[in-house]
Amino acid sequence: MRRNQGFSLIELLIVVAIILIIASIAIPNLLRAKIAANESSAVQSVRTINTMQVTYQSTYPTVGYAATLQALGPSGPICATPSSANACLIDWSLSQAISPSSAKSGYYFAMGVVSNNGVNLSYTVGAAPAGFNQTGVRGFCSNEDAVIRATPAQSGPPVNTEEACAAFTALQ
Repeated sequence: MRRNQGFSLIELLIVVAIILIIASIAIPNLLRAKIAANESSAVQSVRTINTMQVTYQSTYPTVGYAATLQALGPSGPICATPSSANACLIDWSLSQAISPSSAKSGYYFAMGVVSNNGVNLSYTVGAAPAGFNQTGVRGFCSNEDAVIRATPAQSGPPVNTEEACAAFTALQ
């Protein structure tokens, strides 16, 4: 009688090939899901910034809108005393997400303002993927009208001017 010693090399190669085929199908879907989650987070962050800009303008009418994300956020990881320089209206991670290296959920942000006599009359906030085709594929922007706009492919820095944002398509 012959004893079985285990699996043959052919059987093991077939199992490995099946696992590789399944992985080749699953991994791209996982990456697309991650990009969709990052884009959703970026849109929510832009919404939050819009809401907090209105609050900032109401709280500090002599300043107008906040000029930077840092002005909307705390001065450190924990909010001490709110002021026009650090209003503590957004969280630390969002207020610091101003470069690809400090991105929040794969996106980084930029803000631009239009001033007159020291009062910020309007603002534009933009969001861009920190790694194009890795963390996101769309750019987002909004201004004081609170309409969030998107561009289908943005591989550069976030827009922070009203003219550039006007060229984007409004989200549904």
